[in-house]
Amino acid sequence: MFTGIIEEVGHVRAIEVTGQKRRVIIAFTNLLPELKLGDSISVSGVCLTAVNITEKSFSADLAQETWLRTSLSRLEPGALVNLELPMRASGRFDGHIVQGHVDGTGTLVSLAKIPDAKDYLLTINVPSELTHYIVAKGSLAVEGISLTVAGIEGTAVTIAIIPHTAEITNLKSLRPDDPLNLEVDVVAKYVEKMMPRRGAQSSITLEKLVSEGF
Repeated sequence: MFTGIIEEVGHVRAIEVTGQKRRVIIAFTNLLPELKLGDSISVSGVCLTAVNITEKSFSADLAQETWLRTSLSRLEPGALVNLELPMRASGRFDGHIVQGHVDGTGTLVSLAKIPDAKDYLLTINVPSELTHYIVAKGSLAVEGISLTVAGIEGTAVTIAIIPHTAEITNLKSLRPDDPLNLEVDVVAKYVEKMMPRRGAQSSITLEKLVSEGF
């Protein structure tokens, strides 16, 4: 389990392709003392397994499903990726529950400075099937980053980004129409599972429950 608090931004050193299998080699600086062979690591929101660890890089194998269904398909040498190690059981919970299981990919519309402010406004388009899990002031993991939704209208989601987040993640390296890994709040999915089936009489909506913190 992760929290969406990025520990380091690494960069792709190479992508090795053998048939339909891919191995991505990622260079990093600070995670070596903690990263061990076989450990899980979140790479831009995707839970991968670290293999072939050296002093300056680690490798991870990508299944064809992972390559096709996540933003990792846009990776090329030099691309920046957000890195986070799993949260320790004794650790502080700074973000929200992030599993590293991507629910879908959105697309970047813009990341623009807010007029007369230092903050940025991130605007993304999300798949329509995920919109009912997303509410204003709710949590959403974007490229593995724990973020708070400022607003949603149709499939357009806006998020306020503080300068610190913009500087220590890969967001500023992305371009309009780039795919973004999205993971909705897992609590919302469990709430939906427990709600009465479609057609049952209920005045309670998933969006209402999520917005009230359940």
